[in-house]
Amino acid sequence: MSELKDKQILVVDDEPRMINFMQMNLELEGCRVISATNGREALDKAREELPDVMLLDIMMPGMDGFETLKRLRTFSQVPVLILTARADEEDRIKGLELGADDYISKPFSHRELVSRIRAVLRRHYALPPAIQTMVRVDDRLTIDFARREVLVNDERVNLRPTEYRLLYHLVQNAGYVMNHETLLTRVWGPEYREETHYLRLYVTYLRQKIEADPANPKYILTERGVGYRFIDFTKKSEG
Repeated sequence: MSELKDKQILVVDDEPRMINFMQMNLELEGCRVISATNGREALDKAREELPDVMLLDIMMPGMDGFETLKRLRTFSQVPVLILTARADEEDRIKGLELGADDYISKPFSHRELVSRIRAVLRRHYALPPAIQTMVRVDDRLTIDFARREVLVNDERVNLRPTEYRLLYHLVQNAGYVMNHETLLTRVWGPEYREETHYLRLYVTYLRQKIEADPANPKYILTERGVGYRFIDFTKKSEG
């Protein structure tokens, strides 16, 4: 039985041929597919149908995929894969910065489409189990794993699921260098072992949210050419 059986997928593309291609392939996996051909229709259907995941084309007339995603994120955290015909890294980064969970470049195969959707759903809905209930890194930063909350100066900082997973694995291994491949596998999945740009981008996001000076981080340290290390706050607390 497919992992995607009965998942509701919202496909947004202005090309009927692309919608038909994705619908046919996703229905083979047991998905229920709904579609929209423009940004406004996509936003309406996201509100009404509450899909499990959205496949969103970037190059649409009128309201493009970027603007659609920006508006979507004001009311929904549904996982989003952006679809782009261009292999332009700037497009991919812009989509991720606006809140997309992943991207897939056209043309793509049935296998790649299904694999990416599975990975996004796995990351979004299967957050890691809590370790210690509360971790007090220092007087400024506290992480409550039971509530999945991060507090900076006693104020809650909102993290997206992927940001939380990344922080979780770094903190769980505080004091140890985690190489790029290990982090990518644990946070995104084994399909993403080579996608180091994801890691750089999300480390930047985390630093912007938890560091006093993101340009000179004290919590998440870069081990150049190897990976990242979270400061070893445990030694200080033991001493």
